[in-house]
Amino acid sequence: MQRTSIKITTEKLDVQTCYDFVFDETCGGIVTFIGTVRNDTQGKKVTQLDFSTYKPMAIKEMELIAQEALQQFEIHKIAIHHAEGSLQIGAIPVIIAASAKHRKAAFLACEFAIDTLKKTVPIWKKEYFEDGEVWVNAHP
Repeated sequence: MQRTSIKITTEKLDVQTCYDFVFDETCGGIVTFIGTVRNDTQGKKVTQLDFSTYKPMAIKEMELIAQEALQQFEIHKIAIHHAEGSLQIGAIPVIIAASAKHRKAAFLACEFAIDTLKKTVPIWKKEYFEDGEVWVNAHP
């Protein structure tokens, strides 16, 4: 049985796909984190975001995060999907879903996954404003 679903794509991310992957009748809790493109950063109006990746390494790092979540928390499955390319306000750049027998493990796994992803996965974000743009998340 496959316990992880890792994806980086230019296609629109689908919450239902992540939910369907992690769903299992033995699990009493499914937690989903959905990141959305907001229209404001530090008081400046954001018009769009652009995500760039070093895809081979990003996929490997995301798989490591998923495997670590499976080991650290009592979860059944985890999905980590991230978008690349240009995204408009309201679009979804990241979805993380985890299922567990009990909800607490799923909550902890999702929080761990998004926090670690932002620190270690080679995905870079460029914010566009009405008067220019700036790269953020200059890591790893």
